[in-house]
Amino acid sequence: MTAVTTPPTAPPTAVRSRRTRAQRDGHAAGPGVYFVAFLLVCITLGPVMFAVLGGFRTNAQLAQTPAGLPDPWVMDNYVRVLTESNFWVYALNSTAIALLTTAMVVVFGMMAAYPLARFRFRHREAIFTVFVAGLLFPATVAIIPLFILINKDLSLGNTWMGVALPQAAFQLPITIVILRPFLQAIPNELEEAAKLDGAGRIGFFWRIILPLSGPGMVTTGVLAFVASWNAYLLPLLLLQGDMKTLPLGVADFSSEYSSDIAGVFAFTTLSMIPALVFFLALQNRIVSGLQGAVKG
Repeated sequence: MTAVTTPPTAPPTAVRSRRTRAQRDGHAAGPGVYFVAFLLVCITLGPVMFAVLGGFRTNAQLAQTPAGLPDPWVMDNYVRVLTESNFWVYALNSTAIALLTTAMVVVFGMMAAYPLARFRFRHREAIFTVFVAGLLFPATVAIIPLFILINKDLSLGNTWMGVALPQAAFQLPITIVILRPFLQAIPNELEEAAKLDGAGRIGFFWRIILPLSGPGMVTTGVLAFVASWNAYLLPLLLLQGDMKTLPLGVADFSSEYSSDIAGVFAFTTLSMIPALVFFLALQNRIVSGLQGAVKG
């Protein structure tokens, strides 16, 4: 008599783990999910690609076939924007204001989030709630008081700092909301070990808190930079002449050359490239930073 052997079967836990891993990797997603994702990508990138390709066309091509591809490809629009307009002046102003805003947001955000996360004192949660409530109030609701405060009281009208300061103030709530979980997730054992080594609170902050909070600071910095780069209302009210930023430059260029649609597309495309490249270059750090904030 010969014995019949059967192949070993995987335990139920292994089967469930493989199934969960397949679902996590996206293998369990049906065609409907991919179709919806494709539609969302088209809706998001469609206008951007239309503007980018429109800059490589002539006005006659746009009038004849608005949705067509460049035939032939024309570089004159981009060259004219880069050489004959105030593009570089606007770009310098936008870059300076965005960097100032980002620096103030990261520095002051860390200084505010650190005690709210690591210290225990009376009304700590109430103070944090005040910062959270700041998410409900955009700069639009305080535009008139800000205009008076910046121009008359602080005498910062038509300056980089006059725009960067209120932008940083309105960006602080989301910065603190993101950074606080990072700081709370740092084990207390590290702080106790630092104290045994003779480090005070400031030394612990510089040597341990800042390095471990890198993803959170990168996330808040990128969000502040992109928000400042795209800001329109505050620069519109506070800046004039050669101090204008790129969004204002796009509006002025569109008004001055309203019939040159291809040139407007080229100017708009060049205006959004720096912020887009900056965001895409650091998107992995942004995702990890937001995940750390949620886990914290």
